[in-house]
Amino acid sequence: MTADQSPPGTSFAALHHRPGEPLLLPNAWDHASAAALAARGFAAIATSSLAVAAAVGLPDGEARTREHTLRLALTLGSEPYHLTVDAEGGFSDDPEEVAGTARELWAVGAVGVNLEDGLGPSDLLAAKIAAVKAAVPGMFVNARTDTYWSGDGDERDTLRRLDAYQQAGADGVFVPGLTDPAGIAGLVRRLDTPLNILHSSAGPTVAHLADLGVARISLGSLLYRRALGAALDAMADIAAGRAPGGTTPSYDEVRAPERSVSVSRSANSTG
Repeated sequence: MTADQSPPGTSFAALHHRPGEPLLLPNAWDHASAAALAARGFAAIATSSLAVAAAVGLPDGEARTREHTLRLALTLGSEPYHLTVDAEGGFSDDPEEVAGTARELWAVGAVGVNLEDGLGPSDLLAAKIAAVKAAVPGMFVNARTDTYWSGDGDERDTLRRLDAYQQAGADGVFVPGLTDPAGIAGLVRRLDTPLNILHSSAGPTVAHLADLGVARISLGSLLYRRALGAALDAMADIAAGRAPGGTTPSYDEVRAPERSVSVSRSANSTG
């Protein structure tokens, strides 16, 4: 139970139902990054499928990182924050196998899972969602459609897919790549479940997304890619005889990050 005695899944779901205060969800890739983010007050942490795959030298989105994802969830699931896991398409086209993965994630402490359609058949992802909700009713299922991420942004197809996922039992829906304010507001009005949008420098600010009615704002792989970029920039500075810029956590902070993680699962600050 959480500090407020609510089941973890229920507490996490509640973070998606705060009008004007969307869940700002950072994506971590290991214990250190998750602990550092939690220490800054984020009540929920997600994983990034790209980061998990890249860290072990595998491609993202090809269902090859199931065991690596489960291993990371095992590392993070017992920590004092809500954990939701990016599981690509569930690592299988068999809904029962996807449900089995959800059971394993729930067993190690994850309270949410992100499942994507990859522009495949909507009825397949709907079947996966239904199987997960039947197997783990308390798991928050965020259903992602890639119509804007890798498709042509067809509004009718997007709505058709999202409707199928809502009917299958999805607790929230995710449309990465959608950055048009009018399009976002239109989806919010037509959906029955919370809308998740991927933060983009080309899109609305966090405050604007809140005004539009977005319930959840994900960072995706941005933090991981920024971390890689910071490492490259630091090496370029050092090679040129300059002191590296940016924030550098101390050795002790990285060595024992749990000392600074004080946010509880029921906390609301910054996330």
